[in-house]
Amino acid sequence: MNSDNFKRFELKPFLIEALAKQGFTLPTEIQERLIPAIRNGKDVIGQSQTGTGKTLSFLLPILDRIEPEKNEVQAVITAPTRELATQLFNELNKLLEHCPSEALIQAKLLVGGTDRARSADKLKVQPHIVVGTAGRIGDLMEDKALLVYTAKMLVIDEADQMLDMGFIADVDKVAARMAENLQIMVFSATIPEKLQPFLKKYMNDPRHVHVEPKYVTATKIEHRIVPLRHRDRLSFVVELAKSLNPYFAIIFTNTKEQADEVTNSMLEAGLNVERIHGGLQPRERKQVMKLVQEVKIQYLVATDLAARGLDVKGVTHIINFGLPKDLDFYIHRVGRTGRAGMDGIAYTIYDLADQQSIEKLTKRGIRFTYYDFKKGEWNKLDKPPIGLPGKRRSVSTSKGTEKKGTPSSSGKAVAKPKRVKPAYKKKARFKQAKEAQRQRRISSRDKK
Repeated sequence: MNSDNFKRFELKPFLIEALAKQGFTLPTEIQERLIPAIRNGKDVIGQSQTGTGKTLSFLLPILDRIEPEKNEVQAVITAPTRELATQLFNELNKLLEHCPSEALIQAKLLVGGTDRARSADKLKVQPHIVVGTAGRIGDLMEDKALLVYTAKMLVIDEADQMLDMGFIADVDKVAARMAENLQIMVFSATIPEKLQPFLKKYMNDPRHVHVEPKYVTATKIEHRIVPLRHRDRLSFVVELAKSLNPYFAIIFTNTKEQADEVTNSMLEAGLNVERIHGGLQPRERKQVMKLVQEVKIQYLVATDLAARGLDVKGVTHIINFGLPKDLDFYIHRVGRTGRAGMDGIAYTIYDLADQQSIEKLTKRGIRFTYYDFKKGEWNKLDKPPIGLPGKRRSVSTSKGTEKKGTPSSSGKAVAKPKRVKPAYKKKARFKQAKEAQRQRRISSRDKK
């Protein structure tokens, strides 16, 4: 394939070769606007959503500027999670595969959850590029195993997530030890106000490139809303997941506890499922991600840890166990499917409490279709369920009853009979079981 459009950046030949091997022919907008600035040593802020090509926008110019003959750290790339750092490292290695043997560039992945002493042993020869989590990089820096004072380039990827997770202080410690004429590259979907003090402290007249997506989500994603009605959410999500029989689906939950409950229920139903969230041990998370990459599971239950930045291939379906409080995460969640021109479907289990959130997402340009799932069959609804944006359904009355205030045949107003919600006993039992489970957890913690 022809990579002439990248040649005009005057990158090293091995980078052009690596791009051609991966089938990249045209630079994306963020690459067009940032590669020249980064090659010239300018501080940059790249603001864009996942899928805009931001990773290559900093990896390419960084690799182009590395001096292989100098056996010292020249660039540090940080990410908020081990999974994101590993993903960046893998992308870096795809480019390094074509690096000439006489000018080899060495890179190391440094993340938490691995043996700290073993990581230090691997640093007896300092790598040219370090990719990792800020916490582990800081630890090895404090141990004097990693010498970052020679590095002149620092990347902070997913900076808003780094801020949310409380890791900016760790990045600050690393940046403070690096070269005085440090070039900083910040990449983020949003630039929160709380990030400004850090940016002002380290950045010198940065070039701020904000790439607005043409569409809020990929155009080939279908957004489906499914009303919960009177059903138990946990049982319903299992039933829904089984009915889809996807190639690979991710079920998103808002909490680690929900992720565990959904996974356990799906396992009991005989489904091939794994979970990933911040409460798992690093080794467990690594094993799960390996299974995901090898497509050895059909369902992955995840918290929003997996929604940001992770490039998981082959996702055909997204199921939202509930809507996230931060609606930006809806965009990140559904962005795991419909990638690289493929189709995708996102299902959201909805109840009346979600009405305002659905309206907000609708105003942001997301077009929902309404479905119901009953007795193992999917039915498309012509109108939204009651309470959702769109025309309300007319409420019919049962035979022999009339609405309150409506005259009966005798001329007297007949009161509407009080309705008892279906499955109320089941819901009560479920609440009691949940409370008992919560008490057991509290008791278990107290014993520790």
